Amino acid sequence: MSDSRVAVRYAKAILDLAIDKKEDTALEKDMRLVVETIAEHGELRDVLGSPVVPAEVKKSILSDVFKNINELGKGLINLLVDKKRISLLNEVAAQYIRLHEEYKGERVAYVTTAVPMSSSLENKLLKQVEKITGEKVTLENLVDADILGGFVLRVGDLQYNASIANKLDKIKREFTNSI
Repeated sequence: MSDSRVAVRYAKAILDLAIDKKEDTALEKDMRLVVETIAEHGELRDVLGSPVVPAEVKKSILSDVFKNINELGKGLINLLVDKKRISLLNEVAAQYIRLHEEYKGERVAYVTTAVPMSSSLENKLLKQVEKITGEKVTLENLVDADILGGFVLRVGDLQYNASIANKLDKIKREFTNSI
């Protein structure tokens, strides 16, 4: 079974439990913290993925880093460590956020641009995304200078990459394949 399917299963299970205990919104906040923390700290990501670091050390590090999250979040982390799946923590947290947004009837469109978008451009894009999906959508603008220009739009499992970096990469592949 692929890691993403495993992550979805863990995320669905913890979402069901969180809904039963009426802690789903608090857990979403904690899962966002987990995703942000792992994204910002490459060392933490390396430790979680390392087979050399003992499980107890990982559990200790994570309990120190995430000492303020609720009990369901701590339980999820301990379960992932015990099942030797802690390297999936970031993906499980991201899947939980996605599933919880769907549960609440929200869709979030993530738009990555090289520079922040103007509010008029955001509104135009938001209207187009709502038209395409047929659902109410909120827009979250992420800034990544590495895409050089253009944008990358992601809504759920759908992604449209209109970045200049992507286009240059395609040209490079075509050029190297034609030699």
